[in-house]
Amino acid sequence: MNPAVLTLVSQSPEKTRDLGREIGLRVAPGAIIALYGDLGSGKTVLVQGLARGLGVPEEYYVTSPTYTLINEYPGRLPLYHIDLYRLDAGAGVADIGLDEALYGGGVAAVEWAERCRGNAFSEYLAVHLEAAGEDRRGIRLIAHGPGMVKLVNDLEHVFKEK
Repeated sequence: MNPAVLTLVSQSPEKTRDLGREIGLRVAPGAIIALYGDLGSGKTVLVQGLARGLGVPEEYYVTSPTYTLINEYPGRLPLYHIDLYRLDAGAGVADIGLDEALYGGGVAAVEWAERCRGNAFSEYLAVHLEAAGEDRRGIRLIAHGPGMVKLVNDLEHVFKEK
């Protein structure tokens, strides 16, 4: 099956959060969101919106877990926000003890997902973010697996209407 792809341009951090929120409203338990992009490209901003879509209460401020590796937030589904920036490239999921976060009943948002060895994720949504100006971001969603194809197709309909 060919992956579904959706390409968007976000004009502001608020619009990037809106995309994250829309993903959070539709994502199923056990979902993995693999985030790719340079420093400052908007990965954490998107996760902030994802958290709101998952029902994480407003009093939880979502920040990048760069120094802690993982932050967990309560919501309709638990959100595991994982940051692999400081991880040596090529580490495996089992090596760093992320099995429960990645393969449990919550949603895992993985920044710097390329640092995980091989095909660590079987079904996942790849989100590539790229700075395209001061506040503008190019965003490409690539679905891997049938559940994620449905998610991307649903998102395409939402954003065509906006």
